[in-house]
Amino acid sequence: MADGFFTGSAPGLAVFLNAGDPPLPVLRDVVLALDEQRVDCLELAVPFPNSFTDGPVVRRSATRALEAGVDLDSTLRFVGDVAGELRHMKIALLADWSHTVKPRSLNWFLDRVAAEPVDGLLLHGLPPLLRDEYHDAAAEHAVPIVTTCYPNSATEVVAEAADRAGAYVYLVARYGRSGTRSDQDFTELRGTVDALRQTATAPIAVGFGVRDRGDVAAIGELGADAAVVGSAAVSAVEHALNEQSDPVAALSTFVTNLIRPEE
Repeated sequence: MADGFFTGSAPGLAVFLNAGDPPLPVLRDVVLALDEQRVDCLELAVPFPNSFTDGPVVRRSATRALEAGVDLDSTLRFVGDVAGELRHMKIALLADWSHTVKPRSLNWFLDRVAAEPVDGLLLHGLPPLLRDEYHDAAAEHAVPIVTTCYPNSATEVVAEAADRAGAYVYLVARYGRSGTRSDQDFTELRGTVDALRQTATAPIAVGFGVRDRGDVAAIGELGADAAVVGSAAVSAVEHALNEQSDPVAALSTFVTNLIRPEE
């Protein structure tokens, strides 16, 4: 496994948030609180508009962050400032190919990421024809990557995801947009988890449709190393902002109910 990603009791927990939502000074307190709760990984997105894989909750979050002027530079500065204070949690940066990388160049982007204490990189919307170039360039820059696959991905895609992951493999539970889950049967993913486990040396995380403690437990029963919680966490932040209450307390309560619910 990649050092330090999901090192606690299984299954571990990754939480997705957009950089800048809540505002960066508040987000710093959120990150430190999540670290105190021993969340294993923060998937921190460089905000980008009109995500084709996200539903309205995450899109609104990205819009708030973009309107606040958050971009790659401010996101990387934020990571550089906060990472040294973390005792447990790792940060995986999520960036969009079209919005953040393509306007410059892949090597320029990887130079920037490699210069900061980013523990893993997930590149959203990367054209399949550029995967080999990206994998090789990330290896040259010593940037551990998060690879992705789906339950119905071709065998060779699953094998590639297992082989090239340096941070973790993100098994996306289903196609669609985040935050639009119908009844999710995570047991259907067992075959893909088993296939990844045959060759993967990095941890396997499962996400998309994870909302509560039962979902996290179901993912652990598959033999996966971690669950990724996205829209449900972003929704907790949004609700706090709308109610003018404390996003730190709101997200801390949400995470507590995921990992240690009230009896």
